[in-house]
Amino acid sequence: MQEESYEKLIPILSTERLDAYRKMDQADEITTLARYLLNMAICESLYSPLQLFEVGLRNAIHNRLKCVYSDNWYENINFPLTNWGSEEIGKAKERIRKQKKFETPGLLVSELQFGFWTHLFEDHYESSTSFLPKSIKFLFPGLPKSEHNRKKLKRCFEEIRFLRNKVFHHERIIYWQDLSKKHQQILNVLNWINPELHEMAVELDRFADVYENGIAPWKEKIRTHWPKKNP
Repeated sequence: MQEESYEKLIPILSTERLDAYRKMDQADEITTLARYLLNMAICESLYSPLQLFEVGLRNAIHNRLKCVYSDNWYENINFPLTNWGSEEIGKAKERIRKQKKFETPGLLVSELQFGFWTHLFEDHYESSTSFLPKSIKFLFPGLPKSEHNRKKLKRCFEEIRFLRNKVFHHERIIYWQDLSKKHQQILNVLNWINPELHEMAVELDRFADVYENGIAPWKEKIRTHWPKKNP
């Protein structure tokens, strides 16, 4: 790779960001940039299953809460939210107000942060409401009955949310040793929610190819685009 090409990329991509891919073994310029590109490609490949997971979980919960309480379940006295949950509802309403839109349950649901939905698997919603564990079989019809455990589900969803935040904020994940396991975990949850949703995710999925091909294709792209100059 032409040294000047790499030098020109550094201030745009930032030294700190590239150093995260170089410092572990003092990698050369091609390897450093290839790792960065591979990380970007892996994040991209995880985007569609993560998006389907987020939308699927959110709407499954919303549809169930509508059935049990009302369309405005977040204002129903029989479904008391935690203080944090109430604050998140208030923030979502404020965002809608600032956009000068008419508030509807569907619009409010789309404005809520993903953390709100995983938060609904806290102990509070098992001890202070009738939502859990009764609703698990409706939320996840494909989940084996032996796995109907709020704590396990909460842990699973928080792990996926942690990965989701890393991916959506372009952070480094290529050194994670369990990415394949996390990827399969996402697909499993989609199948619990809806087989057709899972089928769609599988059709769109490119993770295995990108992950298994590794860094070699990215090194080749760099060498082809920026061949070394002859001395």
